[in-house]
Amino acid sequence: MPFARLASATTPTCHIGLGLAALGRPGYINLGRDEDLPADRSVDALRTRTHEVLDAAYAQGVRYFDAARSYGRSEEFLADWLKPRPEIDDIVVGSKWGYTYTADWSTDAEQHEVKDHSLAAYERQRAETDALLGDRLDLYQIHSVTPDSPALTDKDLHGRLAEAAAAGVTLGFSTSGPAQADAIRAALAVTVDGEPLFRTVQSTYNALEISAGPALAEAHDAGLTVIVKEGMANGRLAEPHAPDALKAVAEETGLGCDAVALALILRQPWAGVVLSGAATVTQLASNLHAAVVDLSDDHLDRLATLTEEPHAYWERRGQLPWH
Repeated sequence: MPFARLASATTPTCHIGLGLAALGRPGYINLGRDEDLPADRSVDALRTRTHEVLDAAYAQGVRYFDAARSYGRSEEFLADWLKPRPEIDDIVVGSKWGYTYTADWSTDAEQHEVKDHSLAAYERQRAETDALLGDRLDLYQIHSVTPDSPALTDKDLHGRLAEAAAAGVTLGFSTSGPAQADAIRAALAVTVDGEPLFRTVQSTYNALEISAGPALAEAHDAGLTVIVKEGMANGRLAEPHAPDALKAVAEETGLGCDAVALALILRQPWAGVVLSGAATVTQLASNLHAAVVDLSDDHLDRLATLTEEPHAYWERRGQLPWH
């Protein structure tokens, strides 16, 4: 398992990874992102910004980097950063297939990505990922599995994925939506020749949306590495949008709302890697303070009041504008 490299890391930030969803394309749904990125949203400008954040992340102990075919040019930017740095051999590189980026580098496209979990989509996107990341790819995940996803029942697809696993690529899946727990449990039951197919799960979990927690604990107990995404709820748990209860706890700890929000997840015994979605070096530095946040029982009780009903959470997420 490539994540053994994270377990053996000595830095306190080894359990915080960097997700490239907000860096690999000019438009995304994070609140405040319109101010986070430079006015020039050209490919070269975002490549430069991505490399700046990757440099800062690696220097500060981050060792997991997460991309996807649908994150614009995230794989390309990551590959460009890795190419002149062959000495960097202590990281884990993950990517995802199942969504195709369709915005053509526009922030106001009618549709930014299209979902397809078919075998044909896997074959096409795997070839695209291989052309960019090659043998630097450690983890390949099915992007946003839901309980009714054909990826959970397609035996031909499972066979091709098993071939990739036999060749050394770790297989995983990510989840989204109010039925994440059902999707996780269904994926845990997928086997090939009696062996579990997936070794990692990446799910949304944060102070507002905790419904996947019990299923993620089950996945951890089954031996999967759990990766947590959207720990700041697409900016809803960061300044200036954070709820008052979170702002109050952050003030008492002397650290940012973002650090407190991520620290809450790091406390979960099943959380293997918690992703930062930072779009700036400053945001990344603040996120990494999560490793030193000290939350009291009183803090935890107050933060527990922020939880929303899953359908309401996901409905609001679906209404967030692409910036």
